[in-house]
Amino acid sequence: MKTINLLNYAKDGWYQAPDGLAEVQSAITGEVIATTGSQGLDFKAMMDHARNVGGPALRKMTFHERAWMLKDLANAIMARKDELYELNYQTGATRTDGWIDIEGGAGTLFSFSSKGRRELPNQRILIDGNMEMLSKGGTFVGQHVWTSLQGVAVHINAFNFPVWGMLEKLGPTLLAGVPAIVKPASATGYLAEAAFRIMIEAGALPPGALQLIMGSTGDLFDHLTLQDVVSFTGSAQTAMKLQTHPVIARESVRFIAERDSLNASILGPDAGPGTPEFDLFIKEVAREMTVKAGQKCTAIRRAMAPAEHIDAVQEALTARLAKVKIGDPREEGVTMGALASRDQLQAVRDAVAELRKSARIVAGNPDEPPVAGGGAFITPILLRSDDPWGSPAVHDVEPFGPVSTIMPYKDMDDAIALANRGMGSLALSLFTFDSKVAEEFVLGSGAYHGRMMILDRTSAKESTGHGSPLPVLVHGGPGRAGGGEEMGGVRGVTHYMQRTALQGAPELLSKIVKQWLPGAEKPAGDVHPFRQRISELEVGYTLKTASRTVTLEDVEHFAHFTGDTFYAHMDEEAAKASPIFEGRVAHGYLILSFAAGLFVEPAPGPVFANTGLENLRFLTPLYPGDSMRVELTVKSKSIRDEEKGEVRWAVYIFNQRDEIVATYDLLTMNRP
Repeated sequence: MKTINLLNYAKDGWYQAPDGLAEVQSAITGEVIATTGSQGLDFKAMMDHARNVGGPALRKMTFHERAWMLKDLANAIMARKDELYELNYQTGATRTDGWIDIEGGAGTLFSFSSKGRRELPNQRILIDGNMEMLSKGGTFVGQHVWTSLQGVAVHINAFNFPVWGMLEKLGPTLLAGVPAIVKPASATGYLAEAAFRIMIEAGALPPGALQLIMGSTGDLFDHLTLQDVVSFTGSAQTAMKLQTHPVIARESVRFIAERDSLNASILGPDAGPGTPEFDLFIKEVAREMTVKAGQKCTAIRRAMAPAEHIDAVQEALTARLAKVKIGDPREEGVTMGALASRDQLQAVRDAVAELRKSARIVAGNPDEPPVAGGGAFITPILLRSDDPWGSPAVHDVEPFGPVSTIMPYKDMDDAIALANRGMGSLALSLFTFDSKVAEEFVLGSGAYHGRMMILDRTSAKESTGHGSPLPVLVHGGPGRAGGGEEMGGVRGVTHYMQRTALQGAPELLSKIVKQWLPGAEKPAGDVHPFRQRISELEVGYTLKTASRTVTLEDVEHFAHFTGDTFYAHMDEEAAKASPIFEGRVAHGYLILSFAAGLFVEPAPGPVFANTGLENLRFLTPLYPGDSMRVELTVKSKSIRDEEKGEVRWAVYIFNQRDEIVATYDLLTMNRP
């Protein structure tokens, strides 16, 4: 393979360092396949370019425009994925490993694109929670909002997932409207650089949105400000070094860390040999040891089982690991490739040596290369510690490779304490068919783990597994794991935004957030709102309907027609005996139906369909003989594409005394 000269991408141009280049070896052969370096880069200029060019360009875009941009980037990765798979083999990863990294990375962008278009407004400000009343008269209110940070996101990524690790950070960052400077790990940087190049060549990004450092970050941290974010994945030692940088402390720079994690998997006390959960446990531990050759921040490092089953666990795991075929990942039948580098191989051997001081190897040999040549191959190593409380290394030393330690526990309290002894992890898995065991474990251990998977026979077939971070769930953990969170859908987006409490008049705040707030003006007009396209509707535009009297005959007809003959609607004495009613009341759903009859414009027009109803509250009973009227207000609107969009309507139903009977949000699909 021809040596690749890896390039930096700074100020919208490719740049090769003139000297000081480091060599990168193939994990399979040990041969030099790339050179990399960042000497000569002006890091201050890169930060300025991101802030002054990339940031303003991204912030001019709405959430939906940024979401479409992410989809374009994901499509570009997928269209050229074969190029990435070919480079993927040089990292020691199999095709299956590469699928997690490459297509999993693209899938993460697709997920954030979908989330952005479905859950975020087609605006640039994100509302956080409900409006707060701050005055008796309602003229002074509060509203929390999120706005984009006006700085740079510095992404420092690990070697194990060069594509996914980059894209899972970029998805929420770009959706938030923040430019990024990406710094991949050198060992697999050639794969990250190739994926980065594909995104740049897709032409979907505005200038300054992305930059790339293929080497040392130099004095980059000296130029951080309070508007910047550092998102780091790597060792605890490096994380602590970066987090204590004086500029980060002085400027209160946001620091998101995903670092060491001695993740645990627990076989429940009910899941003995012969149960489906036992078989699932063995399969999952073996898989987590061998996928990516165990180079996963979520891999199972500690496998715990009831003391009476520990011998059966050892026997079953040893037999399963014996079937693993190690070799060049391009060869047919190979199920585990190499570690990412010779340096990583030595690091794993050193970690195993520490573990052997308090645990014994029951499968594998760290010192016997399973494949000839200069590659970074190692066998899966299974250790056993029969005294886990007397073996601190098994809870403190993370061998970042195909290594796991099995250990017994006495009872549930012991299992929970052992799981928590890892002092914080990204992921924990529990294999049980007993809901009481699961509840006890969540209550006892949830605070120590970022994600908990409880697997049994009913969910196994569709489960994504112990070690699979998902874009819709948070990825991070407390303590040793770094205390950070990534992804988690919209939660991850807000890591790159500032929450601000706005105070002012409802009308003023409504105009800022582009959403009608209670107390703001409700302009009316001659045109029924259902006759207007989304682009023609004004936020706050209101239809005030005529009144309709609800009769006893209406209530009884509705009861018999629907089958809802609940006593409060049909039994006068029983209704009066209730502490909340004065007599028979109209059905809530009758009120909603009559409300629709009052505000719906029946002729075909811009409204396609009612797609939902949210936040429904019945506040005042409506009695036979009472009248009701409706105020239908355009609360917010969002154009999805050229054919359709969504309008959210605030619906208020009043009685003849102008008391609010019910309120809810109505969603309709409309023409743009």
